Parts: sequence; C-alpha cells; structure tokens
Amino acid sequence: MSATPATPGEAIERWLEWLGDLATYRPSDFLMFAPRTYWRLFELHNEAWWPLPLLLPLGGLAALAWAWRGGTAAHRACGAGLAAAAAFVGVAFVLGRYAPINWAAQGLAVLWVGLGLSLLALAAAGGGPAAPGARRRIVAAMLALAALLGYPLLALLAGRPLRQAEVFGLAPDPTAIAILAWLLAGPSAAAGLMRSLRRATSALVTACCLASAATLALLDEWPAALLLAAAPAVAARAARG
Repeated sequence: MSATPATPGEAIERWLEWLGDLATYRPSDFLMFAPRTYWRLFELHNEAWWPLPLLLPLGGLAALAWAWRGGTAAHRACGAGLAAAAAFVGVAFVLGRYAPINWAAQGLAVLWVGLGLSLLALAAAGGGPAAPGARRRIVAAMLALAALLGYPLLALLAGRPLRQAEVFGLAPDPTAIAILAWLLAGPSAAAGLMRSLRRATSALVTACCLASAATLALLDEWPAALLLAAAPAVAARAARG
C-alpha cells in the first residue's frame, strides 16, 4: 500500500524542522576527525623526521639572510629549496598523514606537488630580485620570519605542546607563508613566461592557504585561519609583480 504524499503544509513544516536541527550544529561538527587527532598528526610527523623540525627553521634563517643580500643566485636557490619543501609537504604530510583521516586531502596533495613544480619552473626561468622596493622587501622578510619562528609558537599560544608545532618545510601552513614571502620579494616586473609562471604559482599557493584556512576555521583556530585567509591579497600583489 503506497504512502500518502505529504501536503504542502506538511512539507514546509518538515523543511522548517530540518532547518531548526541544522542550526543546532556548529561548523566543527562537520569535521571528519577530532581536533586532537589533527594536531596529533603534527606531533607524529615531527617525531618521525627529527631533527628536521630544529634544522629546517635554522636553514631557513640562513637562506633568508643570504636572500636579503640580494642576487639572482640567492633568489633561485631559495626558490628551488621552497619547491622541494612544497613537494615534500604534499607527499610526506598531506598524502602520507592527512589523507588517511580526510579523503579530500588527496586532491590537496596534488595541489602541493603542483605548487612545487611551478616553483621549480619559476626559479629555473631566472629573473633575480630586481629591486622590488624597500617596503616589499621588509614585508617579505616579516612574512618569512613569521613562517620560520612565529608559526611554531602558535601551538603554545593555543595551549598545545611544542611537539605539535607546525614547522616550516614539514607542515603546510608555514611553508605556504614562506612561499608567499619569496614571491613577494621577487622581480618587480615580469612578462611572458615569467608572468604566467608567477600567476600560476600565486594561484596554487592561494588555493593551499584557503584550504588550510577553512580547516582551521572548523577547528575554531580563528587567528591562524584569518592569517591564511589574508594570503590572496599577498599572492595577488606578488602575481602582479
């Protein structure tokens, strides 16, 4: 015996009930994993690659000091190093650790590997830091220092142990911020292939930042989420050159 179709009034009432139930959910309720599980990933990752969590920021500071002095060789070398870091983050962390708890991370891993290839092509195409201007250099240096030294301290500010810190070269977010710093400190003018590569790299790093910002917002980590959500402005400025 077939069920009696709902009247328009009953359908509207059920729809309003569904909206009422939906309003009781918080954004974090839609996560596929618990926040402690997410932060535990960084702890396991740092332990597996120790002592890189200590050496990579130190190496980044040395590279920053070299790049600050200027020169095409320093700019290219830093770009190549960031390309390797992006590819490593995509394979070792996003695909190796994050994807098992979040199926969407497989696509994110492809983004990171693509970002690494785009960075490598941009660094190989040449074009040293052609006097981007004092203000851009200072902003780029501040972004780099935030990625190397400031970002790991966010764990302590959030009440998490330092062993769960997000470290440049191992974790996505500080690596993305360092890439933005390199793009911002790049040539002031670019045309042809250089412009296309710069725009592609800026688009990829923006996508990575926005994906992380969305996850952090669901985790109620709003300071870090807002920091990453501001990335498109920096990337757009870097893309224009």
